[in-house]
Amino acid sequence: MSAPAFDWPYPALIAHRGGGRHAPENTLAAMRLGASEGYTFVEYDVKLTRDNILVLMHDDTVDRCTNGQGRVADMTYAELSQLDAGSWHSPAFAGERVPTFEAVVQFLLANGIASNVEIKPSLGHEAATGTAVALACRALWADASVPPLLSSFSEVALAAAHVAAPELPRALLLSEPTADWRERLVKYDCVALNINQKRATPELIAAVHDAGYRMAAYTVNDVARAKQLREWGMDGIFTDELVAMRDVAGR
Repeated sequence: MSAPAFDWPYPALIAHRGGGRHAPENTLAAMRLGASEGYTFVEYDVKLTRDNILVLMHDDTVDRCTNGQGRVADMTYAELSQLDAGSWHSPAFAGERVPTFEAVVQFLLANGIASNVEIKPSLGHEAATGTAVALACRALWADASVPPLLSSFSEVALAAAHVAAPELPRALLLSEPTADWRERLVKYDCVALNINQKRATPELIAAVHDAGYRMAAYTVNDVARAKQLREWGMDGIFTDELVAMRDVAGR
């Protein structure tokens, strides 16, 4: 059985974590850089603080991408906002702060940039994060012509997002394309499957399309591979190499 048709409004190239390798990930500086390079579709990671503020951060801890230490889920936003989230990348970004989800969305909407919002819950906060992200997306994109695409590796979070805001499009993230991928997409009423680019094949892409879904691949940093995937029919390419990927057709 095929999924209901979904009018896919998203560009083919997706700036990974905002600015790829060129800026500190998941920051406003990254979003500005992605925009300056002409990207109109960005991906970023969202999780909850201890006081239930949605912020951008990939890891459960702040250790890798700030000058602080500790779990995001154990910190208030006031504590997070004091951290330097740019110096780890390069001196040019010293002083960059951990942004709120709302601040990032306001920038992206004002600049006509679409979002792949990856729900990245801290361990033990899967359902709460999925619900909070979905409800925030419903409110923030209320007047937008292109909705955000919500994605997650956490099926608990994805299920919670589905319940909270069923009208928003969702994508299931899989590191391995399991044999039951169709059933799992149906379960969470998804419109797309996002997979590790190393696992992409022409046969899988065709099967996903035949079932009525779209497909995106992460993280593609080789131009030849990106072109190959596009030739096979891959709908979306997540990349860190924002400059090198400029000549990949279909941005």
